[in-house]
Amino acid sequence: MVNGAARLVSRLKDEAARLGFAACGIAPAADDPVRAERLEQWLGEGSHGSMDWMETRLHHRRGPQSLWPDARSVIALGMSYAPAADPLALAGNRGRARISTYARGADYHDVVKRMLKALARWIVAEAPGAEVKVFVDTAPVMEKPLGQAAGIGWQGKHTNLVSRSHGSWLFLGAIYTTLDLPTDGAHPDRCGSCSACQQACPTQAFPAPYRLDARRCISYLTIEHKGPIPEEFRAALGNRIYGCDDCLAVCPWNSFASAAQANRAFLPRAELAAPRLADLLALDDATFRTVFAGSPIKRIGRDRFVRNCLYAAGNSGDATLFAPAQRLLADPDPAVAEAASWALGRLAAVMPVP
Repeated sequence: MVNGAARLVSRLKDEAARLGFAACGIAPAADDPVRAERLEQWLGEGSHGSMDWMETRLHHRRGPQSLWPDARSVIALGMSYAPAADPLALAGNRGRARISTYARGADYHDVVKRMLKALARWIVAEAPGAEVKVFVDTAPVMEKPLGQAAGIGWQGKHTNLVSRSHGSWLFLGAIYTTLDLPTDGAHPDRCGSCSACQQACPTQAFPAPYRLDARRCISYLTIEHKGPIPEEFRAALGNRIYGCDDCLAVCPWNSFASAAQANRAFLPRAELAAPRLADLLALDDATFRTVFAGSPIKRIGRDRFVRNCLYAAGNSGDATLFAPAQRLLADPDPAVAEAASWALGRLAAVMPVP
């Protein structure tokens, strides 16, 4: 029986690789009280900001069996989106917008979930009677600590999973199953004394290594935060309009990541690689939906997206963006109108004297 389970896991990992997963490991489904306690502390400090859904389903986030008591094993999977180009290349090009590497191609929710379902069907076919559930960032599942428990990487000081083979560029998914599978063992922490990710953060969102205050994180501010972004963070946004790669991009373990191993679905769309801020400021709701169809960016909506673009315009020092920003002063969305006013105040300083 044990040998049979081991053979099944070996074949399962081969199938996962065939489907495009770069990493696959097995973890026990039992809840981990230490992880649960850390999560409770983080939420208690308010570090999740306005992401109330994390607190609402805290009882399910305690561990796999808190969500599904019948689960016996967790299959943790990672799909590479390692970029071919330097994610920080546009940092000094303020007339262009910076979009986080993960959001320049197809929506990972769709791509990863499709492959998770295919692997789940394979498991059921190979082990009749097995029950499975698939998850990719849309359920109360702590994918990163589960990935570490399954041995596919470790949670780095930037709190994201780091892989010795794929650096910080893995989309994570999980399959819970009633099968009792042999586990791989937790991955040891390999961050050592490195503090590159901590030093790279433009808003000092890390109060300590391995701790993130989402309320200061540019990814949170540009994606999850509704309404005006606090003024203290606006200049630090630079030209970032959706997410931030800085803490990931500087990780030394990325030197082992290869773009050749990335799923081609995540290759950047040409129009999202280095978009002009002037073009993005002109988007109405219908055009926004068309441009970002099939992209994770679509979920934040036109108003929040244009709000972010206005902050980038205000930081650009580009006088040609004054007119596009001025047209948004009367925008029906209050956050957009307020961001336009802020941007115009900044751009007025670089306008040519008549």
